Amino acid sequence: MTALADPGVNDVLPMVFNALGGISNPNLRLLAQEGEAAVGRSGTRLDARALADLRSSGTTAVNITLGYVFGDEDPFEYSVAEIARWNRNIQAHPDQLLKVRSASDIRTAKESGRTGVIYGFQNTEMLGTDAGRVATFAGLGTRVVQLTYNGANAVGAGSMVPENTGLTPFGHDVVAELNANRVLVDLGHSGEATCLDAIAASTAPICISHTGCRALADLPRNKTDQELRGVAQGGGVVGIYFMPFLAEDSFPGAVDVVRHIVHAINVCGEDHVGIGTDGGTTQIDDMPAYHKLIDDEIARRKAAGIGARGEKPGVVPFIPDLQGPDQFRKLATLMADAGLSSRVIEKVLGLNFLRLVEDVWGQ
Repeated sequence: MTALADPGVNDVLPMVFNALGGISNPNLRLLAQEGEAAVGRSGTRLDARALADLRSSGTTAVNITLGYVFGDEDPFEYSVAEIARWNRNIQAHPDQLLKVRSASDIRTAKESGRTGVIYGFQNTEMLGTDAGRVATFAGLGTRVVQLTYNGANAVGAGSMVPENTGLTPFGHDVVAELNANRVLVDLGHSGEATCLDAIAASTAPICISHTGCRALADLPRNKTDQELRGVAQGGGVVGIYFMPFLAEDSFPGAVDVVRHIVHAINVCGEDHVGIGTDGGTTQIDDMPAYHKLIDDEIARRKAAGIGARGEKPGVVPFIPDLQGPDQFRKLATLMADAGLSSRVIEKVLGLNFLRLVEDVWGQ
């Protein structure tokens, strides 16, 4: 690996905090030809290879998606069952995984050579019409809640809602409950008006766990400079993803991830940008077969009305040259090549999100 331009970041990575990621082996989907949507079912492909790659990647903590995102399941019951299943996953691998309830758990994971698993939702449908359920899920260990997925719900509008409506009265109640229960508010996937309303409504710093910069790629899943700046001004952090939305009309690569990170730093400042890859750390073995599987999944998502503009045949939901357990080391090298100092690289890789959860969850 190319040595970094600035001392202090080397082959032994500093803290890596993935604000939205996964722990799974996607190749098992090819073997089984499951064809199921990956979001919301992150634990079904947990195996020895996924755990080994996670450890090798240097990931200190990762916010995983569990609970209801979309589909025919009862949102509340499914979410409770998902939490129970992930509790069993972690209990089965106590030497490798640690359930995160506080910021100190992340430091403990780092010190003990484990990965901290943060329970996060990518929707609020499981709340039904009862904002008080926030306390129930917080008690079960949910630490991050994304207000909407791509569509509209009782809280607000997702990024694919044409009307771009804002946070609803119920949405204000939910944000207040999240604040009261020290749960991190996540505005990934939200529409612009809902995002800006939630920024104004929250009394605690918030995050956008996984997004890109709309100034560089004008797609709904990316955030405007106004949204990015609003998160930073409130003390929050924006995570840049490893997703196809980083380029409008081409196939994005690692260079585009760095481009979006640099732009976000220019808008938000170096203390308010991190990473939320929206992916795992196990590489695809058979890319042609995986392309076919993903093309079929994109068609199903479009038919179900949950797809996003920028999802298209031939484009996989990750950055091909930032796959596998070396992805964070490669990114660190590329950030150094782009002129970012070791101090800034360490902040982007993990320290900024660690500071944020210390602020929101407490030590």
